[in-house]
Amino acid sequence: MRIAQSLKPLILLAGAAVLAASMLPASSQAADKFTACVQGFWPSAKAAGITRATFDRAFSGMTPDPEVIEAANYQPEYVRPIGEYVDRVVSDKRIELGKQKLVELKPLLDAVEGRYGVDRHIVVAIWGVESNFGTQPGEKNVIRSLATLVCSGTKAKFARSQMNSALKILQRGDVSHELMNGSWAGAMGHTQFIPTTYSAYAVDYDGDGKRDIWGNVPDALASTASYLKVSNWRAGETWGYEVKVPKGLNPKAGSEKTLKTLGEWQRLGVVRINGQPYPRAGDKAGLFAPDGAKGPAFLVLNNFRSILRYNQANSYALSVGHLADRLAGYGPFVQPWPTDERHLALEQRKELQQRLATKGLLEGEPDGIIGPATLDAVKVYQREKGLPVDGFPSLTILELLRKEAS
Repeated sequence: MRIAQSLKPLILLAGAAVLAASMLPASSQAADKFTACVQGFWPSAKAAGITRATFDRAFSGMTPDPEVIEAANYQPEYVRPIGEYVDRVVSDKRIELGKQKLVELKPLLDAVEGRYGVDRHIVVAIWGVESNFGTQPGEKNVIRSLATLVCSGTKAKFARSQMNSALKILQRGDVSHELMNGSWAGAMGHTQFIPTTYSAYAVDYDGDGKRDIWGNVPDALASTASYLKVSNWRAGETWGYEVKVPKGLNPKAGSEKTLKTLGEWQRLGVVRINGQPYPRAGDKAGLFAPDGAKGPAFLVLNNFRSILRYNQANSYALSVGHLADRLAGYGPFVQPWPTDERHLALEQRKELQQRLATKGLLEGEPDGIIGPATLDAVKVYQREKGLPVDGFPSLTILELLRKEAS
């Protein structure tokens, strides 16, 4: 949702303060410093086999990208609970579109699954999570983003490690400089490979001489399957199971890294939520219960850890696995995510947004995604009511809004 027009001056002032504190070249001295930093990449690039022509083409007329710094430094006041993250990623709209892609691309997915042994639902789920099936691949020039990060000192070690790989991609001609776009951190294309991962694992699936993950869906999906295969994906196995944990067993006592066989978990009373047996009792799994006894619990297997190679966040791996299951026709989690002061359910978040919109503090259709606009609207409401101003969209705020409307 969008922040209401009346709030935009406040947001613009806040944004100006952020930019003023960043590394933007407010003077010729700062601009010279950025130029010098960029030229400092040359010795390493030259040693890596980058030609001067490629280097100059990549950095010609370059200025730092302030939005990259803002994104890298952004620390949200509201830490999104995992249940909210899953709700946002595994939305009805994404499930519907993903199922359409499974039908539309069946011959391609048959072939990719046959070649790499990776479940098509997982490949399509990653595509959906990473770029909403190619509709949101990122519009930042990768070289510029990496240069901005290095020269600002923000995530510089990571960005520097990616720079030469990015330049080699450009030099090989897999993509033009103008189309080599991605996220603020340099993740690229339909399935968001960082340059080093691209260099190691991307494939030219259609044999046209280019590994084009930006405009070529077969190359992008096959590259994802290729990467999962070398990340120890086991064909024919799932990522995990939703389970029921018996009373007396603290699901937070261990972690998803504490592995036992499914048979051992069964003997401890950890059973599948649907009552069905585990297909392979000898598979090793860890117990993952992000909200303890209050929320859903899962036994996560080897393939969950393979997904983590793609993105190290447990919330990401769980969302990919769950979206894949929904695309395959399975239902939502049985155990609901907890709702309390720190965990508003999806419908509660939508209601909060709707009530803020009714008061003229927020614009757009309620979607349940707690972004900067919703946070700012909550702050304005808190100020109006003389409450502590933290922007946290709590159950208390929702109940106050309900009371006012009654």
